Amino acid sequence: MAGFGHGTRGYLRSRGRTWQRTGPDRATLGVIGAICAVAGFFVLGIVLGPVAMFCGWRSMGRKWSSGHSVPALVALVLGAIDTLLAIVALAGAAAWGHGIL
Repeated sequence: MAGFGHGTRGYLRSRGRTWQRTGPDRATLGVIGAICAVAGFFVLGIVLGPVAMFCGWRSMGRKWSSGHSVPALVALVLGAIDTLLAIVALAGAAAWGHGIL
């Protein structure tokens, strides 16, 4: 009997049941993250930095093991630098002076 949650799968959260392949693949996410990271140096670093880090992290498979693509690592590192520089610029602009950058 295959109804009422008593299917043939032994583990309900198996890959075929909950993981859909409708979104972009990992290579595409890495390239999107790298583009967002580079663009974040010029405009909207406070927004594009975290987006680049998210895309890079998702592209890496949410773990720090070897064998990842270069754009994923570039997106993660440059996204972190973008975010840090944007926070420093915002903190400098909020100071009493004219800002540091």
